[in-house]
Formats: sequence, C-alpha cells, structure tokens
Amino acid sequence: METEEEAVPHESKRTGGAALPLLDYTAVCCHGGAKMAVLAYSLGKREINQHFTIKNAKLISLAAVLLLLLFHTALRHYGGGDSCEWLLSKGRYLGENVWQPYGCMMHKYKSNDAITCLSEKRVVFAGDSRIRQLFYSFVKIIKPEMTEDGNKHEDIFFQDQKSSLNVDFLWYPEANNSMKDRVMSWTHEAAAKPDVVILGAATWSIKLHSGSSETLQQYRANLTAIAVHLDKLAEHAEIYWVLQDPVYEDTLSENRKMITNQQLDLYNQAATEVLNSSKYSGRSRVKLLVAVRQAALETIVNSDDGLHLPEGTRNVGAMVLMNSLCNKLLRPIDGSCCQTISPPNLIQKLSACFFLGAVVVFVVLHALGCNRHRWHATPDVESLEEKKPTTAAAPLGPKAPFQALCRMGVIMLYFYLCDRADVFMKEQKFYTHSAFFIPLIYILVLGVFYSENTKEAKLLNREQTDEWKGWMQLVILIYHVSGASAFVPVYMHVRVLVAAYLFQTGYGHFSFFWLKGDFGLYRVCQVLFRLNFLVVVLCIVMDRPYQFYYFVPLVTFWFVLIYATMAIWPQILQKKTNSSGIWYFGILAKLLGMLLIICFFAFSKSLFMSVFSVWPVSKLFELNGSVHEWWFRWQLDRFAVIHGMVFAFLYLVLQKRQVLSEGKGEALFPAKISNLLLFFSVVSFITYSIWASSCKTKTECNEMHPYISVVQILAFILIRNIPGYARSVYSSFFSWFGKISLELFICQYHIWLAADTKGILVLIPGNPSLNILLMSGSIS
Repeated sequence: METEEEAVPHESKRTGGAALPLLDYTAVCCHGGAKMAVLAYSLGKREINQHFTIKNAKLISLAAVLLLLLFHTALRHYGGGDSCEWLLSKGRYLGENVWQPYGCMMHKYKSNDAITCLSEKRVVFAGDSRIRQLFYSFVKIIKPEMTEDGNKHEDIFFQDQKSSLNVDFLWYPEANNSMKDRVMSWTHEAAAKPDVVILGAATWSIKLHSGSSETLQQYRANLTAIAVHLDKLAEHAEIYWVLQDPVYEDTLSENRKMITNQQLDLYNQAATEVLNSSKYSGRSRVKLLVAVRQAALETIVNSDDGLHLPEGTRNVGAMVLMNSLCNKLLRPIDGSCCQTISPPNLIQKLSACFFLGAVVVFVVLHALGCNRHRWHATPDVESLEEKKPTTAAAPLGPKAPFQALCRMGVIMLYFYLCDRADVFMKEQKFYTHSAFFIPLIYILVLGVFYSENTKEAKLLNREQTDEWKGWMQLVILIYHVSGASAFVPVYMHVRVLVAAYLFQTGYGHFSFFWLKGDFGLYRVCQVLFRLNFLVVVLCIVMDRPYQFYYFVPLVTFWFVLIYATMAIWPQILQKKTNSSGIWYFGILAKLLGMLLIICFFAFSKSLFMSVFSVWPVSKLFELNGSVHEWWFRWQLDRFAVIHGMVFAFLYLVLQKRQVLSEGKGEALFPAKISNLLLFFSVVSFITYSIWASSCKTKTECNEMHPYISVVQILAFILIRNIPGYARSVYSSFFSWFGKISLELFICQYHIWLAADTKGILVLIPGNPSLNILLMSGSIS
C-alpha cells in the first residue's frame, strides 16, 4: 500500500503539496501512461523472445520439413504420386484462363516446340463436336493462324509438310460399332497406325435417345468392346479418353434439353469403370483426361450455347494434352508434369562422394575422441542473436573442418532434394496484389516490432546497412515467390532495390580502400571467396552455370573493377589528402576514368559482347550459350556502383571536415538545411514512385532506370539519416537477414523457387505463405 505522501505527484511535493492544475495533472498522467506502455512493450517483447528464439524456430521448421519430406516421398511411391496423373486429372484456376495442375508445372508450348515434339507423328482426334473443338485448339498451338472453317459433321485433316506432322479429326459422335471398327483397323494396319489417339463421345447418344437407361447400358457395352482394342493399340500409341464436360442447362436449346449434367455424370462413371477395369499388368493403358472437365465446371456458364466450351477452357485442354505428350521428350525446365528427373552427372556424383568422404572422416575422428572445446552461445533475448563469449575461443580441433563439410553436405542434399529430385511438388507463379502486399505488410510489422538502439549514430552505420540489405532481400524474395515481375510498378521498384545493393557495394568497397588502403592479395582473395564460395558449390551440385546466379557475377565483377580503379597507381588514400588537397582531384580523375569505361562499353554492345564471348571469360558469363543475359544485367545497373563510390567520397570528405553532426539524436545538418533536404527527398521519392507506377512496359522504363534509380536511393538515405532519432534506431529483425543477404539471395533459387526460378516449391499445396515460413525457418 502506498502512503499519502507517496501518492502525491513529484511536482506537487516541490510546490508544498499544492494541487496541480487539471491540465498539468493530465499531462503527467499521460506521460506516465506512455512510460507504462513502453515498459509493457519491452517486457512483452522480451517474454515473446524468450520462448520464440531463432533456435526454436529453426528446430520447429526443420522438424516440419522432415515430416513433409517423408509425406511427399510416401505420396510419390504409395499414393499415386504420378505427375502425369496429376496433370490429366487435377487442377485449379489461378486466374482467368491460367490453369494450375495439381503439384506440377505446365509449360506453355509455342509452335516451334510443338512441331519439334510431334515431328513425323500422326495425331488423331475421334469423337463429337466437343472433341472437334479440342482438335482445333490443339492445332492452333502448332499453327496459330488456323481457322475453324471445316464442315461440322465431317472429317478434318491438318498437315505440316516440313515436319511430316499429321493431325486428323474423325467424326464419330457416338461410341458405337463404327468407332470400334476404326480402332480395330488401327491395330491391324501398321502403316496407318496413329501415334496418339484422343477420343470421347456421349452427348449424341443422350440426345438421340432422350437419355434412356437402355442407351446408357448400350454405351457401357460398346465402350467395353472398344476398350479391348484400345488396350492393344496402347502398346504402341498414347491413348486418351476425354470425359464429358458439364453443360450449362439454362442456355441449352430445346433439342438439347435432355443433355443434363446428371446424365453426363452417369456416362462419365460408366466410362471410368470400363476403362479402369480394362487395365492389366505389363500393358500400356488408356489415360483419362479429366482436367478439362474440372476446368469447365468453373467456366461453362460463359458458354454461348450451354454445350460447347469457351475458347479459354478448351485451350487449357489442348495445353494439358501437349504437356502430357511432349514434356518427357523436350524436358522444358518449367514443365515438370510428366517429366522424370535426369540422373546426376559425373561431377555431381563426385561431389556426393566428396561429402560422403567428409562424413566418414568426421565419424572416425569423433569415434577416436578428437573433440574440440566449443563455446556455448548465449541468446541475446532483445536482438534475437547469439552472443559469443568475450574470452577467446579455444583452437579448433582436427575434426572441425570435416564437421563444417558435413553441414555443407547436408545443406547441399537439402537443396538437391528441393529442386533436382522428384520429391516435392512444384507450381507455376501467379501474381495477385494480395500475394505480394500482404506478406510485405507482415514483414514490415515484424521489422518495426524488433527495433533497437544503434551502437553508433553515424550515417549508414553498420546496423543500418545490414537492416537495409535485410529488408531489401526479404522484399525481393516475396517479389520472386509471388511472381510480381508481371506487375510493372512493382518490377521497377524492385529494380531500384537491386541497384541499391550495388550502390552499397560501391559505397562499402570505396570506403574501405579510401580509409584502410589495404590492397593486398589476402584481402582480394577474402572478398572473392566470400562472394563466390556458395555459388561455386551450387554450380557443381545443382549442375548450373555460374551466370545462372547472375547477382554474384555482377557484384564480383564490380568489386574487381573497384579494386583496379583504387589500386592502380597512384594509390590515393584519405591520409594522403591531409598533406595536399590536390589528391582529391586525383581520386576524382580515377572515378571519371571508370565512368568513361562504363559508358564506352554501355554504348557499344557489340564490343561488350565480343569481349565477354572470348574463352575462357565466356565460361563465366554465358547462359544457354550466349552472354546476352549478362549484358542485360550489367547495363541495367551500370551506374549504381559508381554512384555509391561518389557518395562515399563526398560523405567521407564532409565527415573529415566536420560538416556533419552525427551524434545520437542530432540532425545531420542544421535545422533549415535538414528540413529543406528532407522536403526534397520526400518529393523525389514520391515522384519516382509515381513515374514507376505510370510505366507501360518494362522495356520503356528500363531505358531510363540506370539514370534515375539513384534519385530514389539518395532520397531514402537522406530520409533515413537526416533525423537524429531515425539514425539512432534500427530493426534487429531486418539486420539479422542483412547479415546473410547474399546467401538469402542465392538460396531462394532452389528452396523457395523451383525449376530454375520459373516456379515455386510446394510443401503444402494451396498454402503459399505457410510454405515460405517453413522453408525460411528450415534453411536459416
């Protein structure tokens, strides 16, 4: 219990116990309430962090991934986990006319690929008018200008003479003796035997016989007789039976009113039972095409006559067929349906042996008792990081390098299982605003929640640059997973983030060489190893070219260029400028020379291509036999690094001359200048965003990007650093990710994304946010 004296506010005590005015008393209460809120926030955050540490998050995610690994493995082997079955039978719409098969990716075939796949083959569609629709959609993949001008109830033939490809439509509106005779003739006449047959019929039987039960029984009997010959034909050809699509009964004409969805379901049930029971061990089988029916359930309301499918839906059916036929032959990287995994090559096998050897040596050393003393990390509850002890660690024992290799081997195995083994599902990307902005808001809230005081309040201090890199990489990860590159305004803002990372590359390396003057070989090797080690290992294990991980070649190239610029005679350091200001002109001359070299290559694409196409340099920068991708990436942010170097030079000069106020809580400049710069920074930041949001095409905006991306970068730096209070705090959440920003950028290629970034990895189908959380926790 508090005494009467203790209950009196401090200010009242100083005034001899007189009561405070109501306004002052309210202010004191509000101030006390604010303090209590801050205390409650700190205690609550500490309580959360004590139980939900990074270590616990890793263990939970790792356990979940291991369970899902067992689940997906069992599904593949025991639960009908054939991606061909998934392609033909299951799926959903991601958006208008964008079909996503269950658990695998569907490649969008163009004319050249389709002709290459089907060259010298004969494809036959046999059935009614809905099969004819499917025939036209299939042919339009091969020949987009094909028109639907054939006679309705007659056979139609298409031929591509260059490739000797024939696609025929044969009019068989009912599954009767005529269809059986045609199928039977294919089994006896080798010369005329088709390579692919797509059949389907039922609506005419229902229409002509008013949906009688006797007709259904006759349909079952006829199909049973046809199935015998289909099984025999399937030994040498691919056979598909198309289940009947639904109808929209409200818009059916009077002479089709008897074709109801109830009737179609009965006919589909009969076809499924007959064709499934006709399979037997050791023989090919008839494949049921169900996916078109699933797609039509959502779109048949848009049918013109209630019977025939909208064009977008039948195009889905044609593309499903094309993927089923061609993926196993052409092996498109973004077509994982119906595609088996390539066996590991010799280098991959040797790398596996190397890591297994490291495991064996580690186990032997462990058994022999060659242990080393280890320091035990203590968690820093506030910052979510683990603190090392202040005392020096004991020397590493002989098994330490092998333990590190074992860890690396486990990580590489995990990468391989995610993106090169046929274990987890893969799906194609599809952009929606909610898929991008909701996770963005979520990480922003987390970042604000874990805010701490910085150790120093200098402009672009270490905590702040780590924070900057961290939130940028998280945004880039969400951008890639959500397929946001399809939305030009988001694409242009993310391009600024990539430029900002290169800006930091120029800023950081220039500052180091300017202040330290360490141009030794050890420093160069240290940086090159740090940038490239993980990528080199991934190139070997994942069988990918170096340029595939384009950002690492980019930052490596720019580091080498920065080093060459600063190390070439005369080596100008900050301490040299103390004796004479003429050295400032020397460093500016070096920067100007670097700028001229960049411009020279930027405005001479042929020279650039010829220089980087020379062996052995070409082996580092080629992708799919060309350096065009390297050219695109290089020229897009060609000025970002030199912008960072110039900014570092100006900042360090101003800092040395004590123009800046970098104390905690102090504005960077005098009040009027700070307010003016803040105003222009905010206006510039918003102006750039408005311009980026008004972009029509990527090509148009990419032309301007190298020249104006620095506007938003500088605006952000000034907004973040001019106010003293903003410069004195940082997000430990974002900073933690910033410390592993390069690894995060590289790892996303294989454990969040899939199929060489064309798709996304799926642990739990239909739950993209949960997938991201699980994958993030397991790898961190």
